[in-house]
Amino acid sequence: MRADKHRKPAPKTRAIDVVPQFIGPQLATLVTDVPAGHSWLYEIKLDGYRIFCRIDNGKVSILTRKAQDWTDRFRAVVRAATDLPVRGAIIDGEVVAVENDGRHSFQRLQNSFGDGAARLIYYAFDLLYLDGRDLRAAPLIQRKKTLRSLLSDGAETGEMAVIRYSEHWIGGGRELFAKACEMGLEGIISKRVDDPYRSGRTRSWLKIKCSQNQEFVIGGFTDPAGARLGFGALLLGVYEHNGPLRYSGRVGTGFDERSLRDLLVRLKKLERKSTPFGHAPKGVNFKRVHWVEPQLVCEVVFTGWTADGLLRHPSFKGLREDKSPVEVTREVAARASSPDPSSE
Repeated sequence: MRADKHRKPAPKTRAIDVVPQFIGPQLATLVTDVPAGHSWLYEIKLDGYRIFCRIDNGKVSILTRKAQDWTDRFRAVVRAATDLPVRGAIIDGEVVAVENDGRHSFQRLQNSFGDGAARLIYYAFDLLYLDGRDLRAAPLIQRKKTLRSLLSDGAETGEMAVIRYSEHWIGGGRELFAKACEMGLEGIISKRVDDPYRSGRTRSWLKIKCSQNQEFVIGGFTDPAGARLGFGALLLGVYEHNGPLRYSGRVGTGFDERSLRDLLVRLKKLERKSTPFGHAPKGVNFKRVHWVEPQLVCEVVFTGWTADGLLRHPSFKGLREDKSPVEVTREVAARASSPDPSSE
């Protein structure tokens, strides 16, 4: 496995004078196996928030995958982006919070919105627009070369850099995936080196996970037992295709004292009298349940599903404020060799 170090850009471009207000994200399809061959490049799957950095004549905006303006939340990224030698740009990447031991922490990232104490890094992995040129039609490998050159010319380097190029490898995908799992990372992303940037979910980008995790809608919570603060567990669900919210089980681990306290405040504001689930959850003591409006989304890691469609050994990771509840469905992995639905 080798890191691609070529720097000379030669992208296909299209002239466009005005920086687009927003470009919808290209999304990866979950698959069971790592695609092989040199038509793919591989990146580490990051554990943070997908973020677009928009630069227009010195003004920097930080936008989520749903075009929410989070500029005020990531001022360190804004300051670093201001120093880049560009008039206009749209960078695609992910913001992560880094612990003292170097690990990425999604819960720490979420907590940083309140205290601003976390060390944040913006890993840039794609460049969609640069100084009057729309780069989306260019092959991915060309866009990444241009991005690497831009960051090398304008961003600070070293361990304290706030904006960093997200490294990639060509070849050795299975070895990279095994190493990522060994290190306790989420997994890897595989991308076709010659494909353009296409908004929406495609099979040009694939994600392979070391463990199962996904987003769930919070539909209720239980009272705490014993000396526990806040609440006991969250009741979770996913939306069925064009259907109601389906109960997926409960999660009662993975919380720290702060998340228990802060989440309870938000949940109490959303309380309602009836269940938001299409069918009443089985095995739940309704005397201890508080139903809530299905407006909050959280990410959970788990070991699998039961035959009844319930989670096995779930653990809470954090709220996903960048995701809409109606988007949340059960993820089902396909094989990497399946056809690309966007090309049909």
